[in-house]
Amino acid sequence: MGEHEVHETGSHFAPDLPEFYLGNPHASFRRLRREDPLPWYPGSGGMWCVLKHADIVTVSRDPDRFTSTRGVQIGIRDLARPGGVPPTIIEMDPPEHNRYRKLVIQAFAPRATANLETMARQIARESLEAIHPGTVADLVEGLAVPIPMYMIAELLGVPRRDRSHFKRWSDAMIEAGGGGRSPATDAALGEMLGYFQTVLGERRRAPKDDLISTLASARIEGSVLSDPEILMFCATLLAAGNETTRNLISGGSLLLMQNPDEKRRLLAQRSLLPNAVEEMLRVWTPVHSFTRTATRETELRGGKISDGETLLLLYASANRDEEVWGEDSDRFDVGRDHSHQRHLAFGFGEHLCLGASLARLEALILFQELLARYPNFELAGEPTLLRSRLMHGVEHLPVLFRG
Repeated sequence: MGEHEVHETGSHFAPDLPEFYLGNPHASFRRLRREDPLPWYPGSGGMWCVLKHADIVTVSRDPDRFTSTRGVQIGIRDLARPGGVPPTIIEMDPPEHNRYRKLVIQAFAPRATANLETMARQIARESLEAIHPGTVADLVEGLAVPIPMYMIAELLGVPRRDRSHFKRWSDAMIEAGGGGRSPATDAALGEMLGYFQTVLGERRRAPKDDLISTLASARIEGSVLSDPEILMFCATLLAAGNETTRNLISGGSLLLMQNPDEKRRLLAQRSLLPNAVEEMLRVWTPVHSFTRTATRETELRGGKISDGETLLLLYASANRDEEVWGEDSDRFDVGRDHSHQRHLAFGFGEHLCLGASLARLEALILFQELLARYPNFELAGEPTLLRSRLMHGVEHLPVLFRG
């Protein structure tokens, strides 16, 4: 790696620390997009911070120069794993990535997820019916958790009696990925893998119409998938399918309560709701960032990137880039034009989120039902934000549910 001139990014700019995201990261992002849109940050081994929308698109389109195979999270420099544990699909480049993606893409295609609409609406209504009018309840536990948890479990083919474990396992996956490991986390991960190993064995003996059975019988270049490969698929889908949608629902609800004029506008014009979900994705951005690694000496925005250096793709910054969204990019506007879906909340290019259609469907249905039953829901206390450098989420959101 070469020597870098470290520009003054400000004492509050620390994108590798969870505390940075608990403050006001967008003040730093806005200033840096204007003054130094590709700064070198020396923390966590050093990384180029990619703040502009166009630059993230450039990097995401070019896996030959900017690989995912050396890790996609801060602090991960290679993917040497114990016991022959394989990489996840998000840690692969084409053509390997494409071969694995094809195995599951049909389950997440818009037409396929539309078939899940009835189930999503039933879960949303049951969750809302459990909340009594005029009471204060945690919107995260009451609404944001159940829909994605039960929907991804349905796709995987997990029995209803076992689904209560999914949140704990999903949280452990995100905690481990965000740099937090503990004996409890490791125990939860081991329990999760053991569970999926048991289900996989059952599906190999007696296949069903579910995703685990599909993976158990799938072949890549004539060879069946190994058990570790399928287990990593299940674990990745569990975490990605739960966390992103949970954070979209809780974060989107918080945005509506913090912007009452936009909430009233949405109530008066319900046809704006699909567009409002896109605006929630843009402004909230459930995943702060992922990383890529340069495979050779190259350039980006006129700066020299050395072989092996890390680039931090800050989706949270790109989704408020003034060159794309205008000078009011920090404003939550349910009528903002999202006809071209330019935000990067689901990534871009080869690694565009497999579950994007499902997440949109789940959020749309939840907000349709929430606004119909409790149009005057409002904050009843301070929200507790998730402490994570990876995910932008809400742990607890006390809400007064009023009709």
